[in-house]
Amino acid sequence: MKGGWQTKKLGDLFDITSSKRVFEADWMTEGVPFYRAREIVKLARHGFVDNELFISEEMFDRYSTKYGIPAAGDIMVTGVGTLGICYVVKKDDRFYFKDGNIIWLKKKTETDSRFVEYAFQSDYLRSQIDDSVGATVGTYTIIKAKSTLIPVPPLPEQQRIVAILNEAFEGIATAKANAEKNLQNARALFESHLQSVFTQRGEGWVEKPLEKVASIINGYAFKSTDFSPKGIVKCIKITNVGVREFVCVSDSYLPYGFDKKFDAVSVRKGSIVLALTRTIILGGLKVAVVPNEYNGALLNQRVAAIITIPDILTERFLFAYLSTEIVVDYVRGRVNTLMQPNLSISDLKSMLIPLPTIQEQDRIANHLDGLREETQRLESIYQQKLTALEALKKSLLHQAFSGEL
Repeated sequence: MKGGWQTKKLGDLFDITSSKRVFEADWMTEGVPFYRAREIVKLARHGFVDNELFISEEMFDRYSTKYGIPAAGDIMVTGVGTLGICYVVKKDDRFYFKDGNIIWLKKKTETDSRFVEYAFQSDYLRSQIDDSVGATVGTYTIIKAKSTLIPVPPLPEQQRIVAILNEAFEGIATAKANAEKNLQNARALFESHLQSVFTQRGEGWVEKPLEKVASIINGYAFKSTDFSPKGIVKCIKITNVGVREFVCVSDSYLPYGFDKKFDAVSVRKGSIVLALTRTIILGGLKVAVVPNEYNGALLNQRVAAIITIPDILTERFLFAYLSTEIVVDYVRGRVNTLMQPNLSISDLKSMLIPLPTIQEQDRIANHLDGLREETQRLESIYQQKLTALEALKKSLLHQAFSGEL
């Protein structure tokens, strides 16, 4: 370790405690903000929080007089969920917090709180926090916090390191924000163009119910005891159908001979599959194209397969249409929004499909495929930038707490 540095326990630098218990019956919708671990995470990562819970002014005054409240420079550390996330209390902060969820580090020495906050982000402390959990449910307790080791240089050195990290991390945050904005713009451009293709239709387009231009297969209700992690006959379940992507899993095999016995629910590569249960997640429709390795797989219940009539409707054109907000709105309009958004086979069959000529369908599909590939290329570039920036941040933290900065 660098000269002048010492390894100390957090308990040597801070009085470590938590709050006095506040029962759920005392939570209010107005008053003094009351934070749980999730609010501390938001404060630490975003600098603000839309608070939902409060306690009364009377309770806050009573607790602050009897037990004290967080003061400027104290550190609040999450003890459940996402562990070890720190928030350094500011001068004008006024809040109380949930016992057990948050560890309270009260300043008792001349230690730079921002230095300790950065230490919690470093591998040096993260390894101790992660190792302390073991096989139990994730918790970071007062006892664990007190025994957590931290490298400590003299105060002027702490302040020098904090100044360097502040400047560097500010630049990294700006670069990340720009990369994330570019990533969102690339996706939004594709989505906008995709939507416009089907809202600004050309001449000669017609609409027909899906059942008139495709065959629709409804999955079979296989028994749970039929499935095994190994086998020959693959099965397509709801878990295989993501938002515009097919998710390959290795635990959905059916017994030998089922492929012949249940040939009626067999699907070929290139077919479109759609989840009928929880059809919409994260704002998108769960629809995918069956990959080559699932050719001949059997269809499980609550999954539908769509096989288009080739001279009327192409699979690529239909997949593009099913990826639009138009179809998402169609599904939402036919489900109980208070329950899971499930789509019935009858509603799927009656869905109107816009149809230009086959030649126009191919042209549109080729154009969208090209735009999708370019969007994915840009996404990959921006994602690499984000990964590199995160790696730079980790490298700087490693240097800082190895005495190399």
